[in-house]
Amino acid sequence: MSSLISVNNLTRHYGDFCAVNNISFELAAGDILGFLGPNGAGKTSTMQMLSGNLAPTFGEISINGIDLLDKPKAAKASLGYLPENPPLYKEMTVTEYLQFCGRLHLITKTQLTSVCDSAIERCGLGDVRHRLINNLSKGFQQRVGIAQAILHSPPVIILDEPTVGLDPIQILEIRQLIKTLGETHGIILCTHILPEVQALCSRVQIINHGNLVYSSSIDELLHKQTTQYEMSLTDTVTQDEIASHDAFISVEQIDNNNFIIDSDLNAEQLIEYIVKLKWGLSRFTARQTSLEQIFIDLTVGDIDMREKNMVETS
Repeated sequence: MSSLISVNNLTRHYGDFCAVNNISFELAAGDILGFLGPNGAGKTSTMQMLSGNLAPTFGEISINGIDLLDKPKAAKASLGYLPENPPLYKEMTVTEYLQFCGRLHLITKTQLTSVCDSAIERCGLGDVRHRLINNLSKGFQQRVGIAQAILHSPPVIILDEPTVGLDPIQILEIRQLIKTLGETHGIILCTHILPEVQALCSRVQIINHGNLVYSSSIDELLHKQTTQYEMSLTDTVTQDEIASHDAFISVEQIDNNNFIIDSDLNAEQLIEYIVKLKWGLSRFTARQTSLEQIFIDLTVGDIDMREKNMVETS
């Protein structure tokens, strides 16, 4: 399957600070790629470079087979982009705004009406098409933003925080729209909402300190064999005593008799091992691998360290 986006060794420096460090990935048709990271990780810089709004220090970006740096106008013609704050002219009606965007995309006069009607229908804007954008709810304004991104039928769509500030009903509606668009487009979804990624995306990537630290398909994530378990003991056993056994990679005490353990042994072997130790095992459950846990494991320690360093240097 040919790549709609191909990114190779993408790097961006701001003076001595490296915001994005040598990342590479690809996006194919039918992919919805969740792009995650804590604040300051390099997500926004990466999205700005992919959309042609920021030049990379090093690296290559190809959109639909066209080099973005060599032929920026031709490459960006294959791209639809919704930034976190949609670029709306709120004094226009929905139809006026989309027709204006259509002319910017060089859509011909004979096609303009049908193209705008199609985007309005796909984004559920039929009932508000003649209303001023300023008088629309946040949810409908987001829909207008998505409509301008898909107006010219681009193969690639980049959505930056598309559901921020929406109510639960609006979030469900926008998610359904994104899922429908993902059937015929390649989509990059940049968001802080982890359940949203797990519900919508076929693949997920996590960036931290400018480095791509995790990349996996959602199916692989959900079917990954866990190495973590929760256990409850009736006997008083200390965390240090449990950790002294080689069978346990790590031990975290939840409260007096409840622990989270990590082990290379499978569940059956581990239960047998604990029973032989006569610790009074009363409960034993596998912890389901989740995107949230992976995100925390890869980023929270670094965040805590950054905060500690800020305190120490202030």
